[in-house]
Amino acid sequence: MNRFLLLAAFAAVLSAADAPPAFSPTFESRTPLVSKGKIDDLVFARWKQLAIQPANPASDAAFLRRAYLDVIGTLPTAQEATGFLANPDRAALIDRLLARDEFPEYWAMKWSDLLRVKAEFPINLWPNAAQAYYHWIRASLAANRPYDLFVRDLLTESGSNFRDPPVNFYRAMQNRQPAGIAQTVALTFMGVRADQWPKERLAQLAEFFSHVAYKETGEWKEEIVYFNPQPAASATLTLPDGTQVRIASGQDPRQAFAGWLTSPGNPWFARAVVNRIWYWLSGRGIVQEPDDIRPGNPPSNPELLAYLEKELVASKYDLTHIYRLILNSSTYQLSSIPRSGKPEAAANFASYPLRRLDAEVLIDALCQISGLGESYTSSIPEPITFMPDNQRAISLPDGSIGSAFLELFGRPSRDTGMESERNSRLTDAQRLNLLNSTQIQRKIQQGPKLQALMRENRGQELVDQLYLSILSRKPTAGESKQIAAHGRGQPAFVDLAWALINSAEFLYRH
Repeated sequence: MNRFLLLAAFAAVLSAADAPPAFSPTFESRTPLVSKGKIDDLVFARWKQLAIQPANPASDAAFLRRAYLDVIGTLPTAQEATGFLANPDRAALIDRLLARDEFPEYWAMKWSDLLRVKAEFPINLWPNAAQAYYHWIRASLAANRPYDLFVRDLLTESGSNFRDPPVNFYRAMQNRQPAGIAQTVALTFMGVRADQWPKERLAQLAEFFSHVAYKETGEWKEEIVYFNPQPAASATLTLPDGTQVRIASGQDPRQAFAGWLTSPGNPWFARAVVNRIWYWLSGRGIVQEPDDIRPGNPPSNPELLAYLEKELVASKYDLTHIYRLILNSSTYQLSSIPRSGKPEAAANFASYPLRRLDAEVLIDALCQISGLGESYTSSIPEPITFMPDNQRAISLPDGSIGSAFLELFGRPSRDTGMESERNSRLTDAQRLNLLNSTQIQRKIQQGPKLQALMRENRGQELVDQLYLSILSRKPTAGESKQIAAHGRGQPAFVDLAWALINSAEFLYRH
């Protein structure tokens, strides 16, 4: 059997340029598009102003897969897909996903990218500290710790990098000089590239971190981060908004800065994080790029950004509240098939943007479908780390622990904390890996879950189960007819699994 012909038959091409203008029941719903709240009111008003026709709502199957991948970085199982499609309550699904253990795991991965959780060069947290830091981040997210308190911990903590995990914020940066710390703080919590500020303004921010000091202990690779009151801090320091704050004798200036940063009226703090969350869920920031907020890069919808900022402050910095607002909006639940050719449509969220799965999410999906795990190791620094075979990539506790697959598919290096470190563009090398590698072939041919599916199901039921496991939907009548034409034996079903895994529909969020 010609696998390439089979692949062509099943690969659903979902790129915006090739999307057919006709209605697609596989990915779109005929449910009328209506506002579900303030987010939609503000976005719809912008569409009207710019004469943009939005996409249709996503179909239930498309929404199911999207919500699982965006919220918990995990594919739904065939059983979960079947249950939801029989009773497609979207709000209830969102609540269930936000309560799943995978929610803090997946978002700890995202925050670990920003906070540079990595044992090896050039960050050099070392394994004990990296894993302590990761588990503290994950526990904070699992407890839904208010974002202002989470950030205060990171900015003001002192102590051992092994026993006081938040102090690793000050160790996980390449430049630990006051100006380097200031740039990292501004990038991470203000969404600002302070290296582009005038030198005087950057120097003023750096003064708040001029008394951060480090000392070693007798334990291997342990380091203490602390406030060194000598020499005495300047009596008056200038904040990024130009206001001045008086520092008492012996006071740690970090406390003053953290108090200003996390105050409800701060012009950057809440805005930066709600913009990041919108970017993470929607594929594009209201300010794009999400770590380049500046006057020359205005938001596409200022009222929307201001609304989300206000909601975060009013909720006492409850990040889950922002996730829930966005996920339940009709704007988030649009189809990925655009209905407008205007260049402003993408910047105003008139359709859901196609994005290749994150490297970690993709390999976890392949392991879940096949039932065959992946090996993750780190040989630098010593001691060499080996993870168990059932380890999920989204919950790896250290950016130094990885695999050839993660490297090939653009997992970020965690060197800078910038969003642009993650590369999710599909390359020729990645396509060849998915088409031809023995790694993927072994998962498909020997994976115990796929083998069990083929033992326990026959004919159309097996086809349905493969589709539900891989694409989170049942095949269309046309697809079933094409599959039947290629035979019903086990080799044909192995090829079907291979073809579906190589399809654009599987490789992309849509």
